[in-house]
Amino acid sequence: MGSVRWAFRYGSWTPSRSDWLFAARCIQREEKERIGEFLFAKDAKSAMAGRLLLRKFVFEKMGIPWSEIRLERSPRGKPYLASELAWSFNLSHQGDYTVLAAEQGRQVGVDIMKIAMPGSSSVPEFFRIMTRQFTAHEWSSIQSAGSEHQQLAGFYRHWALKESFIKAIGTGLGFNLQRVEFHLPSEPLTQGRVLRQTKMHLDEEEEEDWLFEESLLDADHHVAVALGPPLPFSLLSPTTFTVLSFSELIASASPLTDEDPAYWDSFEMKAEAPQRQKDTHTST
Repeated sequence: MGSVRWAFRYGSWTPSRSDWLFAARCIQREEKERIGEFLFAKDAKSAMAGRLLLRKFVFEKMGIPWSEIRLERSPRGKPYLASELAWSFNLSHQGDYTVLAAEQGRQVGVDIMKIAMPGSSSVPEFFRIMTRQFTAHEWSSIQSAGSEHQQLAGFYRHWALKESFIKAIGTGLGFNLQRVEFHLPSEPLTQGRVLRQTKMHLDEEEEEDWLFEESLLDADHHVAVALGPPLPFSLLSPTTFTVLSFSELIASASPLTDEDPAYWDSFEMKAEAPQRQKDTHTST
């Protein structure tokens, strides 16, 4: 059985013209067009990283030639491979990273959250608004963490755990998050190490067949990976996330289409848009 945990820090990626155009040539035409519709460069970079991570995974781990990889989207917008698949895989992006988790023999869901102060409300008000998303046990764990920053870290940690489970089972917005309750271990999360002691209760019953991996990509980015009940004889060992450089991300890539210079012009306009908005705000 195999496991893959990859991350790419798109938040600090400033692609050159040649890098962006090469990346665009290495994904399917419809995905390139979809990415081109984003208004902001950060969203476009995140989506591009996600497509390249998926194709790299399918090529390197499943042995499907780059030119034969055909990714489709479910009615919910979730990418899947248009062929029989022995692996389960999932993507998430938030903050500065896009992450991919893949597993043979188990359902997988992944979610990444960046610890950030609420934009338009205080931490107590933010928690009040989000009251229904967690159980009394979870709120007790979150609000007993110490400082407001530590409480926010606890909040986003619980949120990532819940989202990873929902993504693993493929359920949308209709799922009642209070049905799922997480019990965290006393052992703290640290960078460079995978924590696997967190337990999940579903409808007040502990789910012993579900496993959750938690890790920190850096001090502000928490990742949770949900792994469903194993197939017979499947074995797991803790797998840390590998943060890839752009060179590593495209190491196996092969162009599928011709170069499109106008695609770079469009991206440059997206990259300049936030600065134009900032300049306008400053002058008013």
